Amino acid sequence: GNYHYHGLPIGLMRRLGHETGDHSPLIGWAADGFPIYALFGYAEGEDSGSGVEEMTSSYALKQGRRPGGRDAPGGEYDGAFYEDYEYVPGSGTLDECNGRFCVTPEFPDGTYAYFLTRDWPVIPRAFRGTPSELKERGGPGGPGGPGGMRNGPPPGNRPPRSF
Repeated sequence: GNYHYHGLPIGLMRRLGHETGDHSPLIGWAADGFPIYALFGYAEGEDSGSGVEEMTSSYALKQGRRPGGRDAPGGEYDGAFYEDYEYVPGSGTLDECNGRFCVTPEFPDGTYAYFLTRDWPVIPRAFRGTPSELKERGGPGGPGGPGGMRNGPPPGNRPPRSF
């Protein structure tokens, strides 16, 4: 029941007035409290005068074949599975969490920020900070109430340790 992205929010960026050559607008907040931007940041992370460029993932598709066997899919690494990718430090502009420390229009003194990218993982898959616990909100007919939505996993289930 939590709002989240499954791809690049191009329509939202247009609606927020993003223009070519501008730093991405703030499009959301991660569960650990850091801001989320899409695609575009300052070329030099800590210099707002350095121009704007498209942020790039530092993940690459592995070469070769996946291990096969009874509990493994086998076949060529083709991007169908999370494990088909590996982090290659320095190969893109972002770290293993698809973020970096940088200045942004909203944080001129700097902050850690996540970026959505065109290439895998597109949406950050790990947190730099500690995510907050999502709790139920309730009341009859409201989120978490009878027939309503709730934040967090169903009772008895635990969220995955990594995404």
